[in-house]
Amino acid sequence: MALVLTEEQAMIRDAADGFFRDAAPPAAFRKLRDAKDATGFDRDLWRQMAEQGFAGVLVPEAHGGAGLGFVAAGLIQEAVGRNLTLSPLLSTAILAASALVAGGTEEQRAQYLPQIASGERLFALAADEQARHAPHAIATTAEASGNGFKLNGCKTFVLDGHVADTLIVAARTDDGITLFLVDAKAPGVATERTIMVDQRNAAEVTLTDVQVDGADVLGGVGGGAALLDRILDAGRACLAAELLGVSQQSFDTTIDYLKQREQFGQKIGSFQALQHRAAHLFCEVELARSATLRALQALDAGEDRAPMFVSLAKAKAGDVAKLASNEGVQMHGGIGMTDDYDIGFYMKRARAAGETFGDAGFHGDRLARLMGY
Repeated sequence: MALVLTEEQAMIRDAADGFFRDAAPPAAFRKLRDAKDATGFDRDLWRQMAEQGFAGVLVPEAHGGAGLGFVAAGLIQEAVGRNLTLSPLLSTAILAASALVAGGTEEQRAQYLPQIASGERLFALAADEQARHAPHAIATTAEASGNGFKLNGCKTFVLDGHVADTLIVAARTDDGITLFLVDAKAPGVATERTIMVDQRNAAEVTLTDVQVDGADVLGGVGGGAALLDRILDAGRACLAAELLGVSQQSFDTTIDYLKQREQFGQKIGSFQALQHRAAHLFCEVELARSATLRALQALDAGEDRAPMFVSLAKAKAGDVAKLASNEGVQMHGGIGMTDDYDIGFYMKRARAAGETFGDAGFHGDRLARLMGY
């Protein structure tokens, strides 16, 4: 499979780059950060993103979306990474849309997918319960109750959980892991916002005797483990794309600085040691780009090896984003860690996104197991 974009995909990339550069650049990130808004993102921007078709990028046309696939979603997410844009794109347009397309009933799809595409309803995936990513280590229980279940447990690191209208909760039933659609305002649901180092939204969600019925089951009782992996792989691949955007912008910003900063009477970009480091970083960014595109293509094609490519991309993109932001800060000097320059914000985003849904260690181990080691 050729690791190049089609003409349509190139147009999507250009449209996304232009939109986020104009409507949600790093300056907008700074404004939201300083405002300490309780929502944590700009709802008007989210409405504009929906109008552009970004919220419905994975929603089939039959349900009001664009149905453009994972490569397109990754290109949009890459533009998000380049601009540090704050939005519920990952939690709603990617994770929730993937969940409903892959595991929803016709009734669930008809109800929720148009609301995702229009930006009307926000979702959050409530899966992790430990300090580090371990999606199958689930202690939250779903006990039979009437014509449904009662949920009890605590979830951590729920992206956009404090603003979600609907939660996708992973719980353990007698038949294994099951996913449930849960009204975030239902009795027994308690949500506490936690602001991460990169200013993104997460939350801790506590479920106490939360009643759901059979119509709220997503993917069948006991069928949640495989569906959860598919949902997470969609998020991981698109996070890899966002990390690629972080890496590329860190590189571009650093190169611009090397061309401007003078030391000992000459531009520091003329120093051979810095040129070597920049050349190495360029190669690493391109390797991450290839790995990420291959993972997104594999998801679009429904390949059996897609999980392997996704873990490879997430691990590589996370490592490269860390390298790119580190190099950027170091080449800027001490001022790179101050808020006078954007590069420090990219470093923080690289750290948080690199850990989200599994770091390089997690995915290295997963990749080894998938390959039979």
